[in-house]
Amino acid sequence: MMLEKCGPAESEPLRLADVPLPEPGPREILVRVLACGVCHTDLHTVEGDLGNDCVPIIPGHEIIGVVEGAGEGSQRFRIGQRVGLAWLHRTCGRCRFCRRGQENLCDSARFTGLHAHGGYAEYTKAPEDFAYEVPEEAEAEKAAPLMCGGIVGYRALELSDIRRGGRLGLYGFGASAHIAIQVARHWGCEVYVFTRGEEHKLHARDLGAHWVGDAKDSPPERLDAAVIFAPAGWTVPLALRALDRGGTLALAGITMTSIPELDYERDLYYERTVRSVTASTRRDGEALLRLAAEIPIRTDTTAYPLGEANRVLCALKRRAVRGAAVLLP
Repeated sequence: MMLEKCGPAESEPLRLADVPLPEPGPREILVRVLACGVCHTDLHTVEGDLGNDCVPIIPGHEIIGVVEGAGEGSQRFRIGQRVGLAWLHRTCGRCRFCRRGQENLCDSARFTGLHAHGGYAEYTKAPEDFAYEVPEEAEAEKAAPLMCGGIVGYRALELSDIRRGGRLGLYGFGASAHIAIQVARHWGCEVYVFTRGEEHKLHARDLGAHWVGDAKDSPPERLDAAVIFAPAGWTVPLALRALDRGGTLALAGITMTSIPELDYERDLYYERTVRSVTASTRRDGEALLRLAAEIPIRTDTTAYPLGEANRVLCALKRRAVRGAAVLLP
């Protein structure tokens, strides 16, 4: 499904196209796609929120597939091995951010489905060093959402500084949050979910939320930490006011609407912190996949044929997807 011109999801900007089989370069692998999750970042890509200079591009970065070929010098994976590909496609490996373990901040970072063709296709290719080993027994449809929603959700939890057993707030309850709550519950946290959809509220309760309400509601207890998954800037002051002294708010979206003016004493004083989450590192992905097997994480997915990608993006825009949507070639 090729994006040649950015536009509203309702205009069906993706078209089904035949393209040549990708040829892996040095230390790259050719991957036959088994499943590709549909992420909110895909919606931002398609609608031009991340810029228009990426087109033409094949979106998709929550990829589970099988290695079908390898370029010169590629030895990390065997043919037939199951792998996962995520948002981070490659980095320079030399800049000050890469050298100190912050490769997600690399000035030269390139991202799957934005700068390099992604998983809304039958085949894709990627640098072998940025692919993940995925257990052979993992069901592709269920594993696909882990590759971004899971990884970024995990990083957001880490950056929120939530303590094991602490009180955690989650604002928005879609594909990423429904994975993050399982990690937080595994850590013994009380999870307070703020979401407006009745279906999402029910889903949160099913996954063990301690309390569920709307974003404008005050939780019954002050929170030690919170994560905002919804790209709604107006929720930032509300989340900060729900934090206890010394609490941290992590903003997990790649985009966000304007944040209203903050009142220093009411919203920030007592050493409350707000920080953004920018992509993720390979270390985050490896940690999340270990947790996924240990817990084990169960993703709630709905599968669609690849050709229905436009319809799925429209449903995602309307917040009409429960859990995570996944495209199957």
